[in-house]
Amino acid sequence: MKSPCLLLAALCLTMSAAAQTICIAHVNMIDVKKNMTLADQTIIIDNDRIVATGPANKVKIAADATIIDGTGKYLMPGMTDAHIHFFQSGGLYTRPDAMNLTTYYPYQKDQEYVKTHLSDLLARYLACGITTVYDVGGPMANFEIRDMANHDSAAPNAWVTGPLVSTYLPQRLDEKDPPIVKVTSPDEAKALVQKELPYKPDFIKIWYIVYQGHKADSTLPIIKAAIEESHANGLKVAVHATQYETAKLAVEAGADILVHSVDDKVMDAGMLKLLKDKHVLYIPTLKVMKGYYRAMTQMQPFTTHDLAYSDPFMLGTLTDLQHMPGAYDYKGARGFIHMPDKADTIMATNLKLAQQAGVLVAAGTDAGNIGTMHAASFLDDLLAMQQAGLSNSEIIRDATLNAAIGFGKEKDFGSIEKGKIADLILLEKDPLKDLQALGEVSLTIHNGRIFKKENLLPVTPEILAQQQLNAYNAGNLEAFLAPYSDSVRIYDQTSGQLLLQGKEAMRNSYGKLFKAAPELHCQVVKRIVSGNTVVDEERVTGMNDKVLTAVVIYTIDHNKITKVAMAM
Repeated sequence: MKSPCLLLAALCLTMSAAAQTICIAHVNMIDVKKNMTLADQTIIIDNDRIVATGPANKVKIAADATIIDGTGKYLMPGMTDAHIHFFQSGGLYTRPDAMNLTTYYPYQKDQEYVKTHLSDLLARYLACGITTVYDVGGPMANFEIRDMANHDSAAPNAWVTGPLVSTYLPQRLDEKDPPIVKVTSPDEAKALVQKELPYKPDFIKIWYIVYQGHKADSTLPIIKAAIEESHANGLKVAVHATQYETAKLAVEAGADILVHSVDDKVMDAGMLKLLKDKHVLYIPTLKVMKGYYRAMTQMQPFTTHDLAYSDPFMLGTLTDLQHMPGAYDYKGARGFIHMPDKADTIMATNLKLAQQAGVLVAAGTDAGNIGTMHAASFLDDLLAMQQAGLSNSEIIRDATLNAAIGFGKEKDFGSIEKGKIADLILLEKDPLKDLQALGEVSLTIHNGRIFKKENLLPVTPEILAQQQLNAYNAGNLEAFLAPYSDSVRIYDQTSGQLLLQGKEAMRNSYGKLFKAAPELHCQVVKRIVSGNTVVDEERVTGMNDKVLTAVVIYTIDHNKITKVAMAM
């Protein structure tokens, strides 16, 4: 069986072989500029551009066009995650400065995984309807990733910057190609900006962190110098400044983008006016800390969307603490980590105030951080924006047009208009009525090429085995059953006895188990993959203090698990 990378390479060759004319006929088109849905529209795409839009009875269709029937469906611009980090995997071991587990899993191993699975990561964004991403800081290798993404048809548009110009240096990250560089003077700040210029960064990122006990303006000359040097070279500046005072100082100094919410104080009218008057882009990233808390407490289980769209192997690492005695007291952490906390409430309030005040807001996740999975976490942030009080139409605009405006890309991206790049998504349901509709994208059109989820997300025997394992550990019955065939058979390997037959029998048996054992956890001690067979040596805890061990053999046929043999 081909590897995921080879499958994606084959897909790219197929999709980019020839230019095509595409017609999406009789569709409900969401106009993000007018905040309205236009019924019975037809959109014509030629090569990578939209060449016509309008009422279906007035738009002419070329005889050789590929026609997509949009009857009853909804078309909107492709979405944008305005805050991600390619150098982080989203797994448990990706930020050793926050959770140092390097004695259990070397940081270099996490970084190597990221590098070897980039094609899969990029394709997952398209599968989720995200056609553009902004990497707001990472190593110099970011520029190679940008070039790869922008030459790969099965990858989103990627705009990036290099190492963060920082007033603080975290420990244990890569020192050979550091994602964050501490500068101690204005001259050093300018020099770091200049060092990135040959790589043609799309913007510059500053990490404005103030040490405890220091005043917010203690490093302001450094911030000003980095902003001035960036602007002198025609580059926008994005700033990490989560405190009210640092955010205010950064904007007054010329920052173009705030990549996080202000989380320590509710913004007053003066601050909101400053953001609006300066045309600052405000990216709230409401849920990134949830990922850390989820890992640290081993609570807040994954959603069905997480389980379906995340990299299954990195998602699987997030429950590893349950079989790593002494690594981290996750049960103790439950006593002092609570969500939502005060900062969550302040962030939600500030987002609502910013939106009401006319501040330019764009959706972003900070994907790559522990527990914030690439692509899959985007929907969670959109739902959090809804919970903060934003309307569905506001959120959809924040997830499409506003990021394009904030980063200066609105000429080509962000809305469905003649002349713009054909980055579109087709939905079965109306997201203006139900935001969850954004979690089920029928197809993605990116640069004028059609992509379907089943062609973007690889299905291998090992992936199926891992997906059902993740769902088992999450106690998510429907996601657990999804990889199995309707007629699956489960045997006792030793006696040959048939234990369960059919998915409904599994539903009944495992449904009771998940309810009775909420702390259920399965560790794969060893895995062997051979053809369409996966053999797992498993260790199960959470069942009345018993520890069960088993060897489980999964047989896969036609992308479903059809047979399971267990030796206890």
